[in-house]
Amino acid sequence: MAATIDQARSTIARMFNGEPRSYTRFNLAQNAEDDASHVEVKLPSENDEDNGNFEDGPAQPRHVYHSRPWDRYKNLCYMAVGILLLFIIGYLVGYVSHRRPKVAPCESVVTEDPSENIPLHPSTSLDWGDLKRLLSEKLSAEAFDRKFSDYGMDSHDAGSSEDEILAVKVKTVFEQQRMNPWTDQLFVKVQAPPLDTPTSNKIMFGSDVIGTPQGYLAYSATGTKQGRVVYANYGLPKDLEYLVHLKINLDDCVVLLRAGKISYAEKVANVAKHNAAAVLIYPDPSDYDFTSSTELYGHVHLGSGDPYTPGFPSFNHTQFPRVQSSGLPTVLAQTITADMAVKIFLKMTGGEAPSDFIGKLKGLSTYKLGSDQDQVTVTVSNALVEKRIHNVFGVIKGFIDSDRYVVIGAQRDSQKGPGFAKSTVGTALLVELARGISEMVNKDGFRPRRSLVFASWSAGDYGSIGATEWLEGYLSSLHMKAFTYISLDGVIRGHEMLKASASPLLFSLLEKTMKEVTLSLLFPLFSIEPMIMEDPAYPFLAFSGIPSISFRFVRVSNSANYPYFGTILDNKINLDSSTSHKLGRVAVTAAQLAGQMALTLVHDHLLMLDVNKYKNTISSRAGAVNDSVSAALIADWLTSATGSYRRAANDLSTAAKSSDLENVEACRILNDRYMKVEYNFLSPYVSPKDVPFRHILWGSGDHTLAALLDHLTALKGQTPGTNLDKLRNQLALATWTIQACANDLMGPIWEMQNEI
Repeated sequence: MAATIDQARSTIARMFNGEPRSYTRFNLAQNAEDDASHVEVKLPSENDEDNGNFEDGPAQPRHVYHSRPWDRYKNLCYMAVGILLLFIIGYLVGYVSHRRPKVAPCESVVTEDPSENIPLHPSTSLDWGDLKRLLSEKLSAEAFDRKFSDYGMDSHDAGSSEDEILAVKVKTVFEQQRMNPWTDQLFVKVQAPPLDTPTSNKIMFGSDVIGTPQGYLAYSATGTKQGRVVYANYGLPKDLEYLVHLKINLDDCVVLLRAGKISYAEKVANVAKHNAAAVLIYPDPSDYDFTSSTELYGHVHLGSGDPYTPGFPSFNHTQFPRVQSSGLPTVLAQTITADMAVKIFLKMTGGEAPSDFIGKLKGLSTYKLGSDQDQVTVTVSNALVEKRIHNVFGVIKGFIDSDRYVVIGAQRDSQKGPGFAKSTVGTALLVELARGISEMVNKDGFRPRRSLVFASWSAGDYGSIGATEWLEGYLSSLHMKAFTYISLDGVIRGHEMLKASASPLLFSLLEKTMKEVTLSLLFPLFSIEPMIMEDPAYPFLAFSGIPSISFRFVRVSNSANYPYFGTILDNKINLDSSTSHKLGRVAVTAAQLAGQMALTLVHDHLLMLDVNKYKNTISSRAGAVNDSVSAALIADWLTSATGSYRRAANDLSTAAKSSDLENVEACRILNDRYMKVEYNFLSPYVSPKDVPFRHILWGSGDHTLAALLDHLTALKGQTPGTNLDKLRNQLALATWTIQACANDLMGPIWEMQNEI
């Protein structure tokens, strides 16, 4: 074998050295040890050629070819071309197998299904005018009327089969729009009314049964209490102070209140401070224009979320120590009808109520405050049950900052009855906005810079449980990802006036959008109201520190509230009547307002979060505190912190005006500073488990500026229980919370220049 290889090498050498070449011979021989045939290649040796010795017979004439010079050059050319071709082919194979897609440095790649045929790069062909036009074209009154019918149900309590049917419908829409839907499953505790007649809730005056109401207040204390009945108007602090001024002791009393002005939970909490035994709440005809037999439903948890997992998410039966929210009442609470209230008032004695306490109950010319012989017994037998609920989500991913998103949400459930204005309208707006904006992306070429998350919440009627549990589950990260929450709950209650509650950071966005939607022509009356605890957007603002907004179209004649919330009369007929049969048109306007705010936030290079709007809010709160601070305290603490915030806000505004909007990294850094502001107003000195609403301006608790002002007032009035050292601590912690917010707003620490 070695000799054969040497002969081959010699032959190849002669070929490239120009020596004479001879052909090889191929023999097909049979292997004696194997049936298979094989080809034997015989290379002639020099001796063979000289002697003419061949294995197969006598020598044959030899054909010897002498190479000419041009043959040599031709062979060299062939070899060079072959080597060049091999090199090119190898290079192409390596390039194709290792090539990666080129991505512009200012854009992030969003993973999409290739079948969707959606370009990865944001389109510059659509300007803001195009987006407004496209959104307007996607929304119609006829489409909303169809959705109202599709999502309307006579009953859909949280965790019920009807609630799950609606959840599936919402998820199906998200799937059809390729929004990558997902769900969160929660196990929460709620109160349900007693099912057995012997244990039903009951009201008695002496030995007479006043009634067995079907309405109820979830999270009431349970049991039986008896005491003197006292009428206390709406249960406002001033109403209760009036009774105290009259030397009426509320200890162990049954307090009769009319609904309205404040939430059921606030009424019960106010009365509980006076050590009452029970609370009865009825709808007075002066505030509620419906039949006197109408039942009321609601809850009395002074907070939001599942009160039996405060500060923790109710995911997957997660076990926590046996704790409960401090917002759960210790007194019995029960709603009664107007008819039952009349029966009680007719039996009451005592002094007459003042004129501002008197309503319009049928058959009563005056209201009595009650006396010691007016004994009422209240029995509440509500049952605590665990329910499985689902939040449903869909997302339209951004094409640059896809990890930053605005959340648009609406509750899906109703504690009792259709809940049409409370939940059905919001759900319809949610799915129509999701469909419309998805089509703008999938069909019209819109490329949002940031993402939009659409959320359908359950158990909203029990205190925004679904939304709050989600916030608790992602508390540590949401404030740097979700930069705005837009609530669609209860947005239509009338058609004559627009009201809104929002973080000051969103005031400018709201004003700009109102002008673009021409709301000033459709709704000439407009007002901004403080966000209250029962607002569905409140936990996003006060618990998570996310700039939030809710809005509502109302009637001027009853702008305080929609009278049918929490009753079986919250249906399409009554809402259509409240809008003068313009329900579809008002729905389009509401969707345009919410949709354009969301589009602005995901379209613009810089987030439209106006940090300057907080300057007046902080200054007014700090000014009220400073006006009450005594000389014993450092009076300029809050003034100094307020000045720091003002300078930081001005510096950020200046930096934004001079920024290069095409520099993605620079825009992201500025947007980070905007996003931190609301979160930095959450006091870091209290626990979210014990004090969930940590916002020093909009929250509740001793850490807030409102509590600080109340403490100052009590100290100046020498009220028992006030403490100067506690007041100093409150002032210091509130001051440093504002100062820390200003420091973070300034940007990197090397740019502060000893501002602290």
